[in-house]
Amino acid sequence: MSDLSSDDGQATVEFVALVPLLCLLAVALWQVALAGGAIWFAHGAARAAARAEAVGGDVAAAARGALPRRFERGLRVRRGDDGGVALEVAVPALLGGGTLATVTARARFEAQR
Repeated sequence: MSDLSSDDGQATVEFVALVPLLCLLAVALWQVALAGGAIWFAHGAARAAARAEAVGGDVAAAARGALPRRFERGLRVRRGDDGGVALEVAVPALLGGGTLATVTARARFEAQR
């Protein structure tokens, strides 16, 4: 007969109870990494678009060329009156496939004409 005060299997029960929390933490960290990537790539794409604006090139094509495909959906490019460029890049949601937030990045170079 088994003793009710035995600790056999206690570690397994604790691990099974902890697995959903660990999965949730992993998803949250990955979502933060996606948001950080969106910020990083948005600033790079804004600089590329501003360079294209400074030399008279296609601003939208330059911005799209600097972004990974995952971040191209929902991209908005606006030209400023001062020769600058502002981009809005959507942060994709890891779960559900929607958009979590939008990141705005701005850049400006002097005209090189």
